[in-house]
Amino acid sequence: MTIDRAAADKLLTTTRSVRKRLDLTRSVEPELIQECIEIAMQAPTGTNAQNWSFVVITDQAKRTAIANFYRQGTEMMASSGYPPPLPEGDPREHVMPKVMESAGYLGEIMDQVPVFVLACVKGRVENVPMVLAQASTYGSILPAAWSFMLAARARGLGTAWTTIHLFFETQIGELLGIPADWTQTVLFPVAYYTGDDFKPAHRLDAAGMIHWDSWDEHR
Repeated sequence: MTIDRAAADKLLTTTRSVRKRLDLTRSVEPELIQECIEIAMQAPTGTNAQNWSFVVITDQAKRTAIANFYRQGTEMMASSGYPPPLPEGDPREHVMPKVMESAGYLGEIMDQVPVFVLACVKGRVENVPMVLAQASTYGSILPAAWSFMLAARARGLGTAWTTIHLFFETQIGELLGIPADWTQTVLFPVAYYTGDDFKPAHRLDAAGMIHWDSWDEHR
């Protein structure tokens, strides 16, 4: 089968973190979420472990509780000074206020988002001393999580990669009955998005990020 490269490139370059354009008035069909997860589970996984699980949260009381934890986590981040300020002249400097404002907005409306999807992986990385094992563990779930975002985008669903809930991983684990030996990773608020004019983002020049054969060897 020949891949439509133009369509694939458009999907890959326009899958944005959607916060302000989540349609809070429209429900999301459970079968659509399941379809996206089934596609996500085709992603590569370390040593073919397939040690992933996805918790789909539609219950309003649970979404409200998680949204409250998210808001508390946002406040904790703000008081900690994270993210650190960018150096003067950094090309990302002018977009950071917009990014932070968008993240704040998500916290305000998060309990109104119809579906949350929480990706989990078996094991506790803080108990693993080897970088190899830690990388392999996250490498077993993050490709699947990104595939979920792509599958959702292709179906008119918007998502945002959020991790602020992890300030309260223990409490959320208890709320959802997640076993203690599973690591929560990314939390996706999922809803249909409004409009269809997503474009490639402004990124730093790739030439400075690519090192050929040795560090700081650029072409």
